[in-house]
Amino acid sequence: MTSSSTTLTATLSTSTTSTPTSTQTEQQQQQIFKKPPYFKSSYYTFLVATFLAYSIGVGYYVSTRPRGKWRSPFSYHPFLMTVGMIGMMGIGAITKKLGGYTNTKMHGIIASTGYLFACGGLYAIYQNKNLMERNHFTSIHGKIGIVVMVTFLGPLLAGGVVLHPDFGVDKTNKLIRTVHKMVSRFLMCVAWGNSIYGLYGIRSEHPMELFLYGVPLLMLMPITLM
Repeated sequence: MTSSSTTLTATLSTSTTSTPTSTQTEQQQQQIFKKPPYFKSSYYTFLVATFLAYSIGVGYYVSTRPRGKWRSPFSYHPFLMTVGMIGMMGIGAITKKLGGYTNTKMHGIIASTGYLFACGGLYAIYQNKNLMERNHFTSIHGKIGIVVMVTFLGPLLAGGVVLHPDFGVDKTNKLIRTVHKMVSRFLMCVAWGNSIYGLYGIRSEHPMELFLYGVPLLMLMPITLM
């Protein structure tokens, strides 16, 4: 009887030791995605506030030119593109630079939300062209924009399916992680430059508006994308 009890106790002890707890699993995941933070928390907060103020404030301003009035559906295009592709995508990028399991997940959620905002902006300009009975994606700005939007599906799917910290099929693959990061940053750089180019195409005679929109964005580029 004593021998059986001892054996049972040993078996239970071994089972408990070999089965990782949720805390141990989370610690392992933290180790996989752990790296020194790129920003201090106070600087990160400042950048988030800057992105929000810029994308909402400046985005609304340029969306209501030239008469200061909202024009539906056109005004939704620059506003949603600025909020989504610049504001949300920018915050997603700097959140990833903080490192860690939780920040990696938040990075994906924020970036995906930004892409959905941008899709809304794409739909707005598509509807606007329909109402005006004009052809779609005929300008250089439009062609670059649609290529960026379609190509961005690659990094988004890679992040959600392959690299997700919880269920990614190959989440520790360094090569895929590097390609994901570089392609995403390149596309963001092109998108941000294209937004300035698009504004220039319709407001080239108003340099102060171009300055207000372009200069802060050019200053945020190296901080966010390098």
